[in-house]
Amino acid sequence: MSQLPPPVRRAQPPQETAVTDHSTIGFRPANKASRKARISIQGVSGSGKTKTGLSIAWGLAEGERFGVIDTERGASSLYAGDNGIQFDVLQMDRYDPRDLIKALEAAAKVGYPVIGVDSLSHYWKGADGTLDQVEKAKSKYGGNSFAGWKDGTPLQNDMVEALLTYPGHVVATMRSQTEWVLQPKRSGSGTEPVMVGMRAEQRRGIEYEFDIAAEMNIENRLRFLKSRCPALHQQVLERPDGVRDIAKPVLDWLRSNPQPAQ
Repeated sequence: MSQLPPPVRRAQPPQETAVTDHSTIGFRPANKASRKARISIQGVSGSGKTKTGLSIAWGLAEGERFGVIDTERGASSLYAGDNGIQFDVLQMDRYDPRDLIKALEAAAKVGYPVIGVDSLSHYWKGADGTLDQVEKAKSKYGGNSFAGWKDGTPLQNDMVEALLTYPGHVVATMRSQTEWVLQPKRSGSGTEPVMVGMRAEQRRGIEYEFDIAAEMNIENRLRFLKSRCPALHQQVLERPDGVRDIAKPVLDWLRSNPQPAQ
């Protein structure tokens, strides 16, 4: 793994203390002005999630270089320059969640407006990922794997928190658990085996942490599983252009703030 600075604990926003004078509580009109996008794309091998994720990140960066944390043996670099996309890459070969936190802190220090993680799955089930950390920790608890989660869960939670608090947009890809199913042929009669993705290879429920979660199939069809951006809700895109079809409506949504009622 590239040399990174040691992790720094994030200063949490000051908590409101209990007050008796309710007029001092600081409610303000809600707006999206400071929000940054959190987007995930899951898919089977060959579905196009890396290329699509880079295109989305480029669109969100609006012409600025962005950063990519690459766990896929440099796969993202194969797309450097495609359609003008420019980015810097940090290639990782061990996947301790604490290393992802360090990488995000390094990216924030550089000031990348967008950070891509390709892929987040390695920090779950790759070498030194959360599952490995649980396996290592169980020896402290008499070989009890369930007890090993006392160590694994905080690591996972801190990693997710680092993604959510990154001071720019985040686009993360995830591998899908796959299986082959028989489906009717598109032409002619009979059936044929088709590789389909199931849930993402990450801790169950990870999609709840993202504003927008999508899946891609082997035919490069993208389907939104969840979207807080109304323009993308329940949409299905064939061979999507990440800049035009996804980044633009997301930026338009984040920048639209209705005037408060008088």
